[in-house]
Amino acid sequence: MRVLVCLSLCACVWAQPAQKSKEVTAKEAGKPWTMPRMPDGTPDLQGYWSNAAYTPLERPAALGTKEFYTEAEAREAEQKARIQDNSQAKDDIHYDNRTWQDEKTLKGLPTRRTSIVFDPPNGQLPPLNEKGKAHDVELNKLAKRRAAAESADSMSLGERCISWGTEGPPMIGATYNANLQIFQNGSYVSILNEMIHNIRTIPLDGRPHLAANIHQFGGDSRGHWEGDTLVVDTTNFTDKTSFRGSPATARQNIFTSPELHVVERFTRLDADTIAYRFTVDDPGTWVRPWSGEVYIKKFEGPIYEYACHEGNYGLTNILAGARAAEKR
Repeated sequence: MRVLVCLSLCACVWAQPAQKSKEVTAKEAGKPWTMPRMPDGTPDLQGYWSNAAYTPLERPAALGTKEFYTEAEAREAEQKARIQDNSQAKDDIHYDNRTWQDEKTLKGLPTRRTSIVFDPPNGQLPPLNEKGKAHDVELNKLAKRRAAAESADSMSLGERCISWGTEGPPMIGATYNANLQIFQNGSYVSILNEMIHNIRTIPLDGRPHLAANIHQFGGDSRGHWEGDTLVVDTTNFTDKTSFRGSPATARQNIFTSPELHVVERFTRLDADTIAYRFTVDDPGTWVRPWSGEVYIKKFEGPIYEYACHEGNYGLTNILAGARAAEKR
């Protein structure tokens, strides 16, 4: 698994400078960009993309309602983020910045936003409502079971190679391997995420959502075009759906409820950029909806397989070690 993922990251790191060089050359030559289109006239979003960035999901409290950095402030914030990455323990091969996280350093702060969240205006997730607080209590109980490696069911979806959460919706990027590939025809748009190689297929034919009693980790997505913007409406989530995380509950976890409703908007801005905006509405978790924006940047593929299950003895060994400790 590590060899394959490392190759993927190396492909990303090596390819992107060349891509940047080509972009600069095109601009210097003054060549106009024309939106590529599918046979039906809709924008062509296909290709290899990455949503890696230093932009945090939530804005640092000290910035208040400051939505954008100046150019100088963005350079300073990016430099601080790079220093933080490089300060990680050098004997920790998994999280060595040079091997695993260089894709982030190449992306910087593409929108100069101080946070992905722009609504509420403070750039913070809304407070939990009463349902959300009750769910949080249950997740804290689960965290204790997870710490004790009680069973496979008590471990996070990421540890079980089911979902890292970042494939969304909403898609807000992973710590590393934040790469995706978009496939498209007149009837469907499919998004392959490197982490953990999930594929989301979005019908464009106007069919209704699944029956209300059918729930999926990634929800049930339906898409349509509004001008040159792809709008994707997703419902039918589970109470185990989660993304981006805090160890206080479960890894990669901002928890949600089956009432979650996500609306995403994909707008191609130029040859190398898709503006990705989303609104999250979950009456079972927060007191109000919230919205965010990410720029998805193009890079030269391919994306290699993220082989999470194959040859993965981590979960087996964690559980076996816990049982051995109990026996002693």
